[in-house]
Amino acid sequence: MNQRGYDMGRNGDMDDRDFGRTPDLNADAPGRRRVGRKRVCRYCADKVLVIDYKDPQALKYFISERGKVVPRRISGNCARHQRKVTLAIKRARQIALLPFTVTA
Repeated sequence: MNQRGYDMGRNGDMDDRDFGRTPDLNADAPGRRRVGRKRVCRYCADKVLVIDYKDPQALKYFISERGKVVPRRISGNCARHQRKVTLAIKRARQIALLPFTVTA
């Protein structure tokens, strides 16, 4: 560190990694991760719901704007139901109920 608080490299120049970086104002404390509320699998919570590849409206919830399958950490599905949702999306794509990609 020099007088101004910049990290100096071996040759005396500023370290490129820290140049122009603004502090994260949303961080609670350094080194801590944000802990959100645990999402509950909607299929485990409601036993009546069935994953069906013939229902594209229900499957659109699990597809992003670009046509990708939403990961389970985002959707909140358990591993078992995420596999079933992915299989249903693939089947619905094969019979043209869902698009493979979204063209804009």
